[in-house]
Amino acid sequence: MTEPHNIQVDAVLTWVDGNDKNWQEKINTFSESKINFSSENHLKRYNSIGEIDIAIRSIIKFAPFIKNIFLVTDDQRPASFDSLKSLAQDKGVNLELVDHKIIFSGYEEYLPTFNSCSIISMLFKIPNLSEHFIIFNDDTFIMKEVSVDDFFINGEPIVRGKWQDFNENKTFRKYYREVLSYFGIPEKKEKISFKKLQQNSAKLARMEKYVRRFHTPVSVRKSTLTNFFEKNSLLRNNIQHRFRNKDQFLISSLSEHLELKNNTGHYRNNSQLTYFRSYKNLWLTRLKLKWYIHDPKKLFITFQSLDMASDEILEYILSWIENQLSKK
Repeated sequence: MTEPHNIQVDAVLTWVDGNDKNWQEKINTFSESKINFSSENHLKRYNSIGEIDIAIRSIIKFAPFIKNIFLVTDDQRPASFDSLKSLAQDKGVNLELVDHKIIFSGYEEYLPTFNSCSIISMLFKIPNLSEHFIIFNDDTFIMKEVSVDDFFINGEPIVRGKWQDFNENKTFRKYYREVLSYFGIPEKKEKISFKKLQQNSAKLARMEKYVRRFHTPVSVRKSTLTNFFEKNSLLRNNIQHRFRNKDQFLISSLSEHLELKNNTGHYRNNSQLTYFRSYKNLWLTRLKLKWYIHDPKKLFITFQSLDMASDEILEYILSWIENQLSKK
């Protein structure tokens, strides 16, 4: 087995600037229902308040073992990219922009794509990507120093999540279907949820249950995916959808289930995560941030839809983040 200190590990992030007028025009060209980017719902989904800057800075500061950070975009460039690149260079880290055209080389007919499932499916094709890499969401940060062993054990990925039954195997779901059938009521069409896509992924790995992933970074071995897709045409089938489709799978989840199936993944049911999805009370925000600092098991912190926080809470959180990133 590979010794941890001999592993080169890269970080990969995907990013979309939803405020980019060219990108907005492009997605509305292909979308069946046009998006009103001034509406509250779409502001919540596409708005950005600099999370990508925070994510990259947190990796540079708190994950010093990372050698390359690849930022995957659709012909976009963060305004702060040059300063981030300089910061990375000062720490011996290579920060690089990777366009969709690069990772979709040979599959250009599926571009442009606005489907995160399709985009993430091609991350393992980034040129010069290390065998071991970590996929980060742009709203999940590291605010404490971490090591390789927090992501890979003897070169094998750590998988964080909870084992759950597939939807169709849950007792309540079976009973519900029987009742609907008895009264001749058609079942509602299943939503294309993140949970459903993970279940699709587990089934491809021939699992009897699935790991419902926590909102944490995902550790991946490139060879696991390369070897799997050499034997089938599933990759092409998965990336053909410009928008999310119920038949798709999450390649990051597929990777995790393949590792578990082959006994080469290390399962943990502790997320080591502090998770924010609402911002109703400043006192609660302060308490959760304080607990994150004092709990040695907490490594990751996610601020989902941070732009929806009140001005007071947003200012407090951004100040707290800057304080963590500026500490020597």
